[in-house]
Amino acid sequence: MEQGYNLLHDGILALAEVERNGMRVDLDYAKEKHDELTDLIDDLEEEFKKTKFCKHWGYSLGKTKLNLASPYQLEHYLYKVKKIKPPKMSDSGKKGSTDEESLRALNIPELDLVLRIRKLKKLRDTYLHSFISESVDGFIHPVFNLHFARTFRSSSDSPNFQNIPIRDEEAKEIIRKALFPREGHQLLEIDYSGVEVCIAACYHKDPTMIKYINDPKSDMHADMAKQIFFIDELDKNIPAMKTLRNGTKNGFVFPQFYGDYYINNVASLVAWTKMPQEGIIKSEHGLELPSGIHLGEHLREKGIKSIKQFTEHLKEIEYHFWNKRFPVYNSWRRKWWSAYQKKGYFDTYTGFRISGVWDRNFVINAPVQGSAFHCLLWSLIEVGKALKKYKMKSRIIGQIHDSIVFDIYPPELDDVLDISKEITCVKLLKEWDWIIVPLEIEAEVCEVDQSWYYKKEIKI
Repeated sequence: MEQGYNLLHDGILALAEVERNGMRVDLDYAKEKHDELTDLIDDLEEEFKKTKFCKHWGYSLGKTKLNLASPYQLEHYLYKVKKIKPPKMSDSGKKGSTDEESLRALNIPELDLVLRIRKLKKLRDTYLHSFISESVDGFIHPVFNLHFARTFRSSSDSPNFQNIPIRDEEAKEIIRKALFPREGHQLLEIDYSGVEVCIAACYHKDPTMIKYINDPKSDMHADMAKQIFFIDELDKNIPAMKTLRNGTKNGFVFPQFYGDYYINNVASLVAWTKMPQEGIIKSEHGLELPSGIHLGEHLREKGIKSIKQFTEHLKEIEYHFWNKRFPVYNSWRRKWWSAYQKKGYFDTYTGFRISGVWDRNFVINAPVQGSAFHCLLWSLIEVGKALKKYKMKSRIIGQIHDSIVFDIYPPELDDVLDISKEITCVKLLKEWDWIIVPLEIEAEVCEVDQSWYYKKEIKI
């Protein structure tokens, strides 16, 4: 427990300095984009209100005023009034989901407008407005907390630096173009590659998982995509194959690790691969494969002719995943959960005890997520010390769960990369001997005076 205390104590001091450093924001750009989005949102809302879908939705509410931002009103209208079968259920399992993946799967044109309005409002209100309201002398100083997250990860607010868009290209461009380094400097981000998978392996010690981690030529996500979609070879440099791999990674593998199950995985996979949500799979359905045929035709040739059959197929895949591919991982999950039920708490390898009433998914995921973040926190502390020791002009200005963001004085770039590599991948493993697999980092950098949007990969 002393180790855990020292990590938090030093971490709080290090993150306080990160907060003080801050990141430069282009306020003129942020204000201009804020106003542009406001006009666009107004136009889209007017367009949506003219649709039969919106009018019927409003009529179904009776005297209650229609609120486009209300997931409760939308859930009631779609799944109670219109009697549509939900693509998947909410986290509680009691209501149909209205997240983006579920609404896309419904294939209702009017919902595209709802999603567009929802997205633009978030960009305007959550990000641009926060940049404007929280800036001080042209800088934002996000707060990084170590005392809120129940897994002992960090959180961020004022504004939330850990939720800046990265996957959606439009959102990424709009928001990251507002963020800059100090004049004459450049932004650098180093990121632990697959750290949660690595730290999970340190807990469950499944030999198959450890083999995947130790062999850089192996690809767990590609192997699973080949198994799910009946593919002999998968070249992720081909767009369709890359989509199948990424869909498998984000729609099956990671959800399974975090406690999801095959029914919800089906909804994710059909959305990724442009397959129907239910009913018959036709030859023209799905992505076009390199062979020139669509995924639907390929699956039909393999005996999968409906989403019901695909669901049964994925059920078998799930069984094989946990009982044949990763049986030691599965055994650890059962034992870890059973031990918690008896004691009412569990301890992490980084010196923290988590007690209370939790569900099975939390109990299994929390030690992995918390410990993976602590790898980054320890590294951030040590890198910060090194920057001071060598009296460098570069500084740490942000932290996301698996990555550190720097404001770099250009002549120091190579030195900061070398220091970061040594601390994250060598010294950490010597400090914590329970880490039994190698850790790797990746780096992305912007040119001098470029915004965060333009970061590109750089070899370390």
